[in-house]
Amino acid sequence: MYDFDALADCLGSLGLGHWNEKLGFLLRQRLTGKTHGDWARWNRVVEDLPAVRGDAAKLRACLMGLHPWRKGPLTLDGIVIDTEWRSDWKWARVKDNIAALDGRKVLDVGSGNGYYALQMRKAGAASVIGVDPTLLFAMQFLAINIFEQDPAVFILPCRLEETPPANNVFDTTFSMGVLYHQREPLKHLAHLQSTLRRGGQLVLETIYLPGDDLRTATPENRYARMRNVWSLPTVPQLVAWLQEAGYADIEVIDTTVTTLDEQRSTDWMTFDSLREALDPTDPTKTVEGWPAPQRVVVTATVP
Repeated sequence: MYDFDALADCLGSLGLGHWNEKLGFLLRQRLTGKTHGDWARWNRVVEDLPAVRGDAAKLRACLMGLHPWRKGPLTLDGIVIDTEWRSDWKWARVKDNIAALDGRKVLDVGSGNGYYALQMRKAGAASVIGVDPTLLFAMQFLAINIFEQDPAVFILPCRLEETPPANNVFDTTFSMGVLYHQREPLKHLAHLQSTLRRGGQLVLETIYLPGDDLRTATPENRYARMRNVWSLPTVPQLVAWLQEAGYADIEVIDTTVTTLDEQRSTDWMTFDSLREALDPTDPTKTVEGWPAPQRVVVTATVP
């Protein structure tokens, strides 16, 4: 179901033909079922979707085969997928406070199922390349795009670190919900910078710690029940990192406490969510005693 020829054409048009050569084998391994035991089941869902369109019950059951759905909400042929995240709320906080995306070449790091990438296209982006290591999210995007039919969005099931050098070809790079998973945040910021042309814009969103001091912390075991959280900075520390990494025009455009209305369990994501990650007696703290998730969005440019 994955259109490798269309991906090759898109990457070539971006000046990333070398990605085809160096990533091709890896992507084919992952997108043809060589590396994940659930791929065959997910692929059957994607293959079955065209045949069940027009039958609401069968369509809903088919889409449910790609559970859990994290980013959305989505409406596909009248089926409303009430995802774990109200990602539309985050996009509303971001979209009017960044450089206009009209005609821009965009990289979306940590793209999930492509929800934001599709919003970027609707905002005028010429093309969007998303990278995310979770294969299910790439399969969900294939399902979504049966309905959206967008020829200029591709979700690659890999980490940014697995991609060849981007040689500063992108106009805008998004990194939303990724930095706190990095053991070396400055290295991540430098890698993001290497994807952007001079004058290009970084849009970065991450969890932060309250405080006006320069400080970062690494949870000893888990944060909000997440295992791989390594870098929780204060906002001033985040700004200092961006300055150290050589960014200019650094601007904090939003800070928001994540609420139980924005992230929660639903019929389409039945596992534990934010509620179970918070202290039941004090929802301003996580179950481990850390401040509850607060997220900051920062923009910056490459001088």
